[in-house]
Amino acid sequence: MAVSDERTINLAHEQAVYIDFLVSTGRYASASEVVQAGLRALEEQDGMLRQWLKEAVAPVYDSMEADPSRGIGLDDVQSKLHSHHLERTKKV
Repeated sequence: MAVSDERTINLAHEQAVYIDFLVSTGRYASASEVVQAGLRALEEQDGMLRQWLKEAVAPVYDSMEADPSRGIGLDDVQSKLHSHHLERTKKV
């Protein structure tokens, strides 16, 4: 069994109620298991974010640094967004 460290944490009432609900339904055996599952989900999410930044964002940033002329000015972006919004609202 892994060594564990005991912690004391404060939760919002709604969070405590939710933990109690998850335990009472049998989905988790204890509040500790609920918190551990939440932490595993956060670790996974952080890993996916790091991967996305490394594989998708960093190459685009590097490309724009190498050739800034590929960029679109703020005024152009705002104009295109405004036009797009107007078109979408006409369809409603």
